[in-house]
Amino acid sequence: MDIKNKTVLVLGGWGLVGSAICRKLMEERPKRIIVSSLLESEAKDAVAALRREFPKAGRNFFIPRWGNIFVRASLKDMPRDQILSNPKTREMLIDDMLDELTSAVVERSAIYQLLRECKPAVVVDCVNSATAIAYQDLFHSAREIRKAIKEGSNRNDLVEATERLLATLYTPQLIRHVQLLYRSMQMVGTKIYVKIGTSGTGGMGLNIPYTHSEERPSSVLLSKSSVAGAHTMLLFLMGRTPDAPITKEIKPTAAIAWKRIGFGDIKKRGKPIEMIDCPPEQGIPLKRSLQLKLKDAQWKSLGRPLQSVFIDTGENGLFSRGEFEAIATPGQMEFVTPEEIADSVIYEIRGGNTGHDIINALDNATLNPTYRAGFLFESAIKEMQELEAKHKTESVAFEILGPPRLSKLLYEAYLLKLAYRSMLAIRKVTAKEMSTRLEELVRSNAELRAQIISIGIPILLSDGTTLLRGSEIKIPPYRGENELPITDKSIDSWAHDGWVDLRPKNMERWKLRFETIMADAKEIPEGDNSSRHMRTPRYWNYFEEVEPGKLAGWIFSEEERGRRMKA
Repeated sequence: MDIKNKTVLVLGGWGLVGSAICRKLMEERPKRIIVSSLLESEAKDAVAALRREFPKAGRNFFIPRWGNIFVRASLKDMPRDQILSNPKTREMLIDDMLDELTSAVVERSAIYQLLRECKPAVVVDCVNSATAIAYQDLFHSAREIRKAIKEGSNRNDLVEATERLLATLYTPQLIRHVQLLYRSMQMVGTKIYVKIGTSGTGGMGLNIPYTHSEERPSSVLLSKSSVAGAHTMLLFLMGRTPDAPITKEIKPTAAIAWKRIGFGDIKKRGKPIEMIDCPPEQGIPLKRSLQLKLKDAQWKSLGRPLQSVFIDTGENGLFSRGEFEAIATPGQMEFVTPEEIADSVIYEIRGGNTGHDIINALDNATLNPTYRAGFLFESAIKEMQELEAKHKTESVAFEILGPPRLSKLLYEAYLLKLAYRSMLAIRKVTAKEMSTRLEELVRSNAELRAQIISIGIPILLSDGTTLLRGSEIKIPPYRGENELPITDKSIDSWAHDGWVDLRPKNMERWKLRFETIMADAKEIPEGDNSSRHMRTPRYWNYFEEVEPGKLAGWIFSEEERGRRMKA
């Protein structure tokens, strides 16, 4: 299809991929580009940036539109929690989702009214629909209603909990969304629809190590994959409907990066992470139970935000160098650039065959990690290292990528790096000596201690009974009970999943890891520099350094069998 002089609607145009697609569309000389996003500020910011980049396009070329496209128009600017908190709006939401699909339901929907106003010939949908639906967390809603039933809650509370559960049902939401989208595009004459989908796991399998405090793999994460798969099948059906627009889906199976690299406040969900400290003398004794959230402050605020070097991955947030290096290391998620996705989208719209249209080839159309991304990887790491040197800081972990286990491993490795620098040096000391040395570091370095605690990762001191922590901790995750019984087994489990563990037995694990790494690398025949071997002595800098990102990637790939199977 010729894009020239056509109106293009980009849903999710503020995001990393949406912005790249808007820029790439300019080469095709469309009539105008409608940039839609959830929030008014996002849509206007995206349009302002595009106008600065393309000043000759004219003031009316880029048009901002905003609102939640999954609800009726009258609710589109209300936060979901606000909708669910009001019985009237909650009823509207459920009615629109579960009642019969009538013309009235279509015409009052936000997506229909947006399409009717814009009448786009081309719709490029960059909204992460699977995340938007699955991360409402049906399992949490189910636990809440079961809890209400067991506790004999009053009728009003039980009704509200039940309605919240109904409003969270994934499949009805997804079906209604696709129905409304199809009907609306059919009614306004849209010619082609391209969806930027997701596999839900960045291309990895059921062994994916990246989950946010839940079981591995988490039910919520698998829900995201399930919704993504169901969405693809519904689009597959839409693509086989004669009066529907040409339907395509590009489904990246890697992390998507990046927007910018910089130094500054580390923000999560738009808010800076507050720096807090828990001095060792105020450590929390581990007795019979563990409170996941503390009401009485045992910690102190440092009155400033966490600052560090970061790589901005758009909607997925800010990652540290360690997190980025771990996720992008070979055998983990790796990554693909938004520009490559945009190239594929435009080529498909123009009628080309990229081989990445999942609707056309469900089995073989995923957009895998790329050569370009691999080539750029080293320059990204180098630039972050230069910024680290400039700002006299080291970018270790922010606990935004997830899971807490990754942050725990990165900081344990970083402490070992500070204490001993090299794997070779660690071979010469005992686990008890390592435990003592790392605790000395934690006790003497309040800034480092605060960085760890502030992201929700507690520090278990070498005695195994004293915990340095802030108000909230990532592990164990909150599941309706704020106080959990403490046993030796639970401490071991929590320390494994997301506590910096300074006990000697954990130091033994690190010594064994280093021995395994060095032994495996030294088994490679001397002089064999073929492509057969990746983690050679050279890869590990001849064991003269402890590199947290590489080590975390190795642990996830080898020790935890979290390696991706397909490139």
